[in-house]
Amino acid sequence: MASFVILDRDGVINQDSMDYIKSADEWMPISGSLEAIALLTSNNIDVYIATNQAGIARGKLTLNALDRIHEKLVHEVEAAGGRIVDIKFCPHHPDENCWCRKPNPGLLEDLATTHQLNLEEGYYVGDSLKDLRAAASAGCKGILVLTGNGTETQQLRPHHEYIFSDLLAFAQDMTS
Repeated sequence: MASFVILDRDGVINQDSMDYIKSADEWMPISGSLEAIALLTSNNIDVYIATNQAGIARGKLTLNALDRIHEKLVHEVEAAGGRIVDIKFCPHHPDENCWCRKPNPGLLEDLATTHQLNLEEGYYVGDSLKDLRAAASAGCKGILVLTGNGTETQQLRPHHEYIFSDLLAFAQDMTS
């Protein structure tokens, strides 16, 4: 069993929006996701988040609004019995070609450096090709969940090795 899991945020933990999640009021957990994080935590698996947040560069939300969203996320996870160790995000526009924006591995590598993680020993759970490519670039095992954009992503990668209906199904499989 891995000692850590890195999660994408939008479409994995919470409902996604084509117009971005711009406020704490818009942040709504996907059914079972908070319980999944609590299950991982109760099995001594550290949970981290790595998320692209181009809405900042696009002027859709501020860093302060993102902080409020993450405060709500952490509070709701803790209320369910889980724990988020750290959240890393990329605020850049896709055209900036930055190191941290998925599918580049920068966010995962930053978590690895900060927390002394061996990425080859962990999982990155996402719902998009960008997530799977970031996992592969970083040497993590990429997990596809069919929430968010996962169903569309599965059509592009029908033979991906690790596919689960949602985060809870992954957590239950990992801890059984």
